[in-house]
Amino acid sequence: MPVIVIGADTSAGLQVVERLTAPGREVRAFVSSADVGDRLRKRGVKVALGDLSDQSHVAAACTNCFSAVMIVEAATDGRELSFAQTSQQVIVGWSAAIKEARVRRAIWVGGDSLPAGAVPEEVFVAAGPDASLLAEQVAALDEAAVI
Repeated sequence: MPVIVIGADTSAGLQVVERLTAPGREVRAFVSSADVGDRLRKRGVKVALGDLSDQSHVAAACTNCFSAVMIVEAATDGRELSFAQTSQQVIVGWSAAIKEARVRRAIWVGGDSLPAGAVPEEVFVAAGPDASLLAEQVAALDEAAVI
């Protein structure tokens, strides 16, 4: 089933995309860096390039995805966010976007105050210093039949 990584142009996001990418698996990435987007496309990832605070663009990119992985760092790392005043507004926008797109499983990476109840299966993963371990945790949650 398709999975999207929102904020895939962060170090944690790149590790998650790398871990999830497999033959026959549809992986999507929402990025604001054209360079990163080009590199991911060459690896077979479907890329949405845009402003991570654009709720309607995020929702469109999430259409028909089973899982969405939101890398909270992307809302707080200082990149240009034209459609929100604060990082919390970005995160609330992502929550609304995945609900609008009918994503069934949300995996939030990092952060400490995130919106709840956006989708039936919502989990939180704390970001730690080991991005590869984080990527394994996200992959296990994405692949689990039930959380």
